[in-house]
Formats: sequence, structure tokens, C-alpha cells
Amino acid sequence: CYELWANFSIYLQNLASNSFRLVFLNLKTLLCNEVVNIIALLQWNRLQLDLKLGPLITDTDNTLKSCVVLKVTKDEGRVAERKEQKEAFQAPPTVIMFSGSGLNRTKGLRRQKRDWVIPPINVAENSRGPFPQMLVSIRSDQDQDISIRYSITGVGADQPPNEVFNIDPVLGKMFVTKPLDREHRSSYHLRAHAVDMNGNQVENPIDLYIFVIDMNDNRPEFKNQVYNGSVDEGSKPGTYVMHLSAFDADDNTTANGMVRYRILSQTPHSPIPNMFTINSETGDIVTVAPGLDREKVSQYTIIVQATDMEGNLNFGLSNTATAIITVTDINDNPPMLTSRTFSGEVPENRVDVVVANLTVIDADQPHSPNWNAIYRIISGDPSGHFTIRTDPVTNDGMVTVVKPVDFEMNRAFMLTVVVSNQAHLASGIQSSLQSTAGVTISVQDVNEPPYFPTNPKHIRFEEGVPAGTSLTTFSASDPDRLQMQQSIRYSKLNDPADWLSINRTNGQIVTTAMLDRESVYVKNNIYEATFLATDSGSPAASGTGTLQIYLIDINDNPPALIPKESQICERINKNVNGVNITAADADTDPNAGPFVFELPNFPTSIRRNWTISRISGDYARLGLRYQIYLEPGVYEVPVIVSDSGNPPLSNRSVIKVKVCPCDENGDCTTLGAVAAAGLGTGAIISILICIIILLSMVLLFVVWIKRREKERQTKQLLIDPEDDVRDNILKYDEEGGGEEDQDYDLSQLQQPDSLEHIISKPPGVRRVDERPIIPESQYPIRPVVPHPGDIGDFIHEGLRAADNDPTAPPYDSLLVFDYEGSGSTAGSVSSLNSSSTGDQDYDYLNDWGPRFKKLADMYGGGDDD
Repeated sequence: CYELWANFSIYLQNLASNSFRLVFLNLKTLLCNEVVNIIALLQWNRLQLDLKLGPLITDTDNTLKSCVVLKVTKDEGRVAERKEQKEAFQAPPTVIMFSGSGLNRTKGLRRQKRDWVIPPINVAENSRGPFPQMLVSIRSDQDQDISIRYSITGVGADQPPNEVFNIDPVLGKMFVTKPLDREHRSSYHLRAHAVDMNGNQVENPIDLYIFVIDMNDNRPEFKNQVYNGSVDEGSKPGTYVMHLSAFDADDNTTANGMVRYRILSQTPHSPIPNMFTINSETGDIVTVAPGLDREKVSQYTIIVQATDMEGNLNFGLSNTATAIITVTDINDNPPMLTSRTFSGEVPENRVDVVVANLTVIDADQPHSPNWNAIYRIISGDPSGHFTIRTDPVTNDGMVTVVKPVDFEMNRAFMLTVVVSNQAHLASGIQSSLQSTAGVTISVQDVNEPPYFPTNPKHIRFEEGVPAGTSLTTFSASDPDRLQMQQSIRYSKLNDPADWLSINRTNGQIVTTAMLDRESVYVKNNIYEATFLATDSGSPAASGTGTLQIYLIDINDNPPALIPKESQICERINKNVNGVNITAADADTDPNAGPFVFELPNFPTSIRRNWTISRISGDYARLGLRYQIYLEPGVYEVPVIVSDSGNPPLSNRSVIKVKVCPCDENGDCTTLGAVAAAGLGTGAIISILICIIILLSMVLLFVVWIKRREKERQTKQLLIDPEDDVRDNILKYDEEGGGEEDQDYDLSQLQQPDSLEHIISKPPGVRRVDERPIIPESQYPIRPVVPHPGDIGDFIHEGLRAADNDPTAPPYDSLLVFDYEGSGSTAGSVSSLNSSSTGDQDYDYLNDWGPRFKKLADMYGGGDDD
């Protein structure tokens, strides 16, 4: 069977005659068969009850989370006392039975029960315990026959977070072990299992759904503590300003998470304390009254409160935020000039000077388009002598001269000025009469400089005009000449070629040199000079004038031949058979081309070997005559060039032509180019032979150096040992060794007389720094002229003996027999004698080891000696 004990009591508050609102929900003991004591409320349509699913709904669309059985003691008003939160949902445990379709049922005909639909288990969050707190009891109807063990699995049981729920494996009581937080996790899905003592499943697992019932434990939180908004001044009521929003972590489907907004305060209260309102549900702030004026109040500070429980201040939690509303400027104040008339003065012929300042007042926001002033001259200046610029800092209008004014033409200007803003005036705002003013500008007379009426002045003359020729009179006018009785003096300001002079009083211009169109100072046939006219005023004023002389060309320059050098094949080539020539003339048409090219009559060899044929008006071809062969070389060919002037001018020019052998393309070959440079075939062959001889000598010198080096190395190996004397040590005594022996200090081999302490040492083998103490025996010097083969054997035997000597040190050293004594520059072994007689016994040499075996054989031979 399925049994459920549950009891609910509901707090209802009478809001209106036909509506109720849920305030608090609590559980009390009530049997499940006491179903409905609220029929009257349902009949009166005060509440709606879904008899299948259980939710109880008010007519204001508020849903109770868990309602299966309800009991109300009164029909209206507050009907029950509020209990402490720790008493909430402390109902007798619900017993959940496994369905009758057990896995280990005895065989037989039994009607199978359908599986129960287990309702969810509701657990209030933030419960104060005590813990563990029992939720439900789970049992199987087979526990009468066998021992059952119960367990639960799922998130919150054996999956993280672990041990939130546990179950008594024997009794089947399920507990919650700690307070739950709906904002962390709102529901849990567990499965209950029943097994026998052997672990065999005796019931199908059942699903348990645990819902965490929300409690109002979170305040609404604004995303920002300070919000900034703006609204135009003069806005109508209902104008949207800004939006505020607060988030409540509680369930937003219940009153716990339903946030409502209201304005607590407004600063300042001008013009009224409630200039704004806020939508309680959306958080939108709008205007509710007219009268926003930035010039009076530019900013409002509003404190907004957000409260949950649908704004119920008795049960809801609240939080506040600040909304700063800036009243933005509109162009509702036209600019006004501070005076109806302004005045100023300007000297004539001055530009870019400020002659008057116009001041203006504008109440709109400074340095904005609604405040920035624009000034316009609407009358009094048809020629555009003046303009008005706006000072970006003060907003004043600066009347500025942009075109020179003339006292003789206008002595005063009467201007009409109007001022406006960059932005258009707001709707309904009219321009003020003070936006228009009159400006009087007086012109001051000053000494104006003379001016040349025709500037620049153009005249035409042929080049070659001789010095002293009068060209023109370049005179100036003075505007003040009549009023001030002034005179004008002329002078030359710039004359690049110094060809001209000007009369100081009347401005007559005369040449001082011949005019030449081909001069570097003439550009595009025009020569330009500048003159100065100065009046006699105080201070004096001056003006400049430019004279441009167009020079007409005459035929005064003969043509010049181009090019000066070229090359040609020694034999006529079908593709290239000549040199193209032309001419350059400093004159212009018709005194330049077409040109006439011809060869002179003398010397006669020129016309005999060369010919000129016309190509066009400016070009001709110079070439060798047919069947004429010239040796390769450089030839100077004179050519007479004449222009087309009247009369024509001629010029005899010389072109250097290199005659050379050519390839098929008409290009000079290398040998031909050298020959054309002035060298004959014999000279070229001689140069090549000299180069070969020089290279051979260098090669022979290198071979000789190599052979000499090789001979020197061979001779070094064949040097007689007797000729190689190192101090008093003979070469044949060298026992091998390397660089260490070469660097040995040979002075140590000659012992000083102070080493007398060595006398006490017994006879025998001594070191190199020791000296024999016995008198030196005098032996005749034995000639040492052995056969080279004997010396080689001697050296090899010594090496073998040294290598086999176990007493030899592990490094190269000089042995004692190297000390040859004194008295012989050639060196000897006489110091080895132990006495001055020839009967000395040398048998002790046999005790000196393998190194001295050869020496012992030489002196210890007995009769053989």
C-alpha cells in the first residue's frame, strides 16, 4: 500500500472583498483522509485547487509550492499564528512502500499492482535542524519474510555532493544531514534500492525527487550602486529617463524572488519633490511633471529601493541604489548682443587686423553647439572687406579686415550684424531682438605706396639691341599725390644680367648692354627685371613693378655637329654602313634647322674616302665610300654644317670616327676595338708575347723557390754531427727528446766551483748538475769519423737500451755522460777517466746500466783496447 501523512496550514490575508494572497505556509499534523475543509473557499472562487496535481492557486495567479491537504480554520482574515521557521515542514514521516511487483515473489496467481507515482519530497532550505533530520521512511512489504537492506544512490547520496542524504539500511529511514541551499541546488534525484542479505535485488528501484523549498533569504542586489541617466530639459511628462534592475537569487516564481521598485527620495526638490517616478515591476524611470530646466537644476539624485515579496515592506527584504539624472541642455536660449551698436577704426590698406569686438550673452551650456555663436554681416559690406570670427574662449565676435580698404574710396562702413548658434533653436523658441546690432567702421587715411598701373609690363625687342637703346617708360602712380603733394623716385630693384637702367624721375628704361636671347638669364625668351617706385612721404612708401622683355631671336649662333665621336666598320655592312649625324643650334626657328651637311674640298682625301647622304632635315649619314678600305684606327673627319637662317651661318666641326672590324651585327670586335684605339696588329702581338714571357718568369721563380726550400731541408738532415756544437755538448750524445731538451738551460751543464758538497758523494752515475770529483785524465782526442752506417747502428742501440732500462725516468733528460769537461771546444769524453794513468780499470762502467753498455765495451775491452 501507499501511505502519506501531510498537514498544511495556510496564512491568508484579506486584501479585497474577493481576493486572497498567500503570506506564509506551514505544516501541521493531519491524516491524509481528511481531505478538504476549504470547500467554501473553492465554491466562492476565492481559491482554485487542482485535485489531480495538488497546487492551490489564488485568483491573483500566485501558486503554492506544495498543497495536497489543506485545513483553514477561518474563512477570512489572518487565521493562524506564524510559527518559527524551525517548525516548518516538521510533519510525521511519509512512508513510501515499494510496489507489489517484487522480484522474488512466490509463484502463483496474484494480481500485479501498478507502480505508485511517488510525489516529490519537499525540504525547506536553511533548516535549523536538528540534523540528521528524517524525511521519509522507505519499506518493502517483503520485510516480513526476509531481511531487507535499503540504500540510496544519486547526486547528494553517493555522488558529489556526497552524504547530503543517507538512509538507515535496516529501518529504511532517509535523512537529510545538513541545511540545504536552494540557490546552490534546487532539486535532487535519488533512487532507492532494496536487496536481501546476499545483495540480491528484491524490489525494483524507485525514484525519489526532493525539491528544496525556497525561503526568502536573499536580498535584491543591484548590479551597480550608482546609475547614470540623462533627460533633456523641457521634456514632457512620461519621457523615459533610464532603467534600473535588481536581481534576487530567490525563486522568481514565488513572492520571495519577485522584486518591486520605488523611489525613496529626490534631491533637489525643485521645482517639485516628485519630478520622476519608477515602474515598480520593470524599474524604468520616467518624468511625471514638466518644468525641467538645466539653467536652474542641472542634476538630480534619486534613491531607489528594491524590495522582494512583491514589495511587501513587512516581510520583504530590501536594498537601495542611487540614480544620478543629468538634465541635458537644449538650445532654448537665443544669443543676445550686449549692445545695439558697436564701432571701430581701421587704417587703409591693412588686412588681418581686428577692428571691433562684439560681445554676446547665452545662458545655454558653455562651449556646446547651443552656446557657440556664429556672426554674419547681412548688409553694409558688398565688396567683402570684413568678416567676423568667433573667439572660441569668450564667444565674442571679432570684426576682421580681409580685403584692404581705401580711404579715397570709402571713409566709413555701416555694417549690420546678426548672431545665432551652431545648433538650431528648440521648438517654440523665437530669436531675440537683441540678436541684431549695427557696427560702424571708420577708415583712417595713411600714406599709400605708389603703384604701377600695368604690372607686370610686357614689351618686345629683337635680341642684339645695342647698349643705350631706350626700351620704354615704366611710370608709377601715387594715390596721395594730390592730397600730400608727393613726388616719386625710381630705382632698380632686380636686374639679373645688369642690362638695364631707369631714369630716377620719369622711369625711362635704357639698355646698358646688348640683349642676348641665348643668355642663361632669359627664360622662355623672356627677360624679367623689377623696379621700385618710392614717394616722398613721411615715412616714405614704395611699390614695385615688373618689366618683362620678350626677346625676338636673330640668327647669331652657328650650328654645332653632334656627335663628336663615333665608330664605323672597316668594310661596308649591309645592315650598318655609316654614322648618323645631326646638329644643335642655340637659335630657334627659322634660324635653326633644317641643316645642310657637307664635306670640305680640302684635304682631298676626305671626299675620296668619305661620303655624306641626307636622311631628313636635321639628320645625315656619314660613311665610307664603296670599295674603300681603311686600316682600323681613329680618323678625324671635318664636316661643314649650315643652318637655315637668312643669311645662313656655317660651322666646320670635326668628328672622330673609329674604324674597326665588326661582327654580323655591326658591333666592333674586341681586337678591332683595341686596334681602333690606335694599336696595330704587330703591337697587339708584341703585347701578348710580353704577357706570356712575364707569366713564364713568375712560374720559373716559384719553381726555383720550391726546389731551394726542398734542398735546404735535405741538407739539414745531412749535417755532420761534429759541426753541430751546442756549447760543449756534441750532437751524437742526444738521446732523443723534443722541445723540452731544446729549451733546457745549457748553463747548468757547466758547474760552478762552489758546488764542493758533491765531493762527498760516492762514485757512480751522476745527474747533469753534478761534476766528477776525480782528476781529469788527459786522453788524446780520438778522431770521430765513423761511417754513417755505424753511427746509425750506434744511435739505434742507444735508443733500444734507453727504452729497455727499467731505471730510466719517465721524461726526457740529459745523462751524466753528456758532461764533456773543459779544455776542448770540440768536446770529449775524457772526463770519464777515473785517474790520470792509462791503466785505470773501467770495469765499473758495467755497473752503470744498459745506457752505458756501449761505453763499457769501448773502455773495458782489456787487450782489445
